Amino acid sequence: MVRIISYKRRQKEDGTNFYLLEVQGGIEMVLSKITGQYYATAKRATVSTTFDEQTCIGLIGSEMSGKISKITTEPYQYTIKESGEEVTLNHKYIYLPEGVENSEEKLAKQLEEAFA
Repeated sequence: MVRIISYKRRQKEDGTNFYLLEVQGGIEMVLSKITGQYYATAKRATVSTTFDEQTCIGLIGSEMSGKISKITTEPYQYTIKESGEEVTLNHKYIYLPEGVENSEEKLAKQLEEAFA
C-alpha cells in the first residue's frame, strides 16, 4: 500500500496546468554507509492525474494498493535542496499498481516509449 501525501502542480508546453499526486510507501530501515547506523526512510514517487486541484487536495491521506519500485535510468544531475550539492543519479522511483510485475527491463522500455 502507498499513501497519497501531497500533490504538485505542473505546466504543459501549451501553458495549461496538470497535477501529480505524490505517493509514499511504508517505512523502511536503511543502514547508513557513512555512520553505520540505521535510519528510517520511505520511498516516494509521483503519479500523473487528470484531476483538478480540489480533487487532489481531497485525496491527501488516501491509500492505494501498489508499491513504489526503484528502476535504473540514464544518469542525470540532481541538486539536493537542503545542501545545494549536485549529485549524479542513475535511478528513479515509480509507482506500480498491485498486480504489475516489476520487470525492470519491461519498465525501462515502457518509459523509453513514453518519452520518445
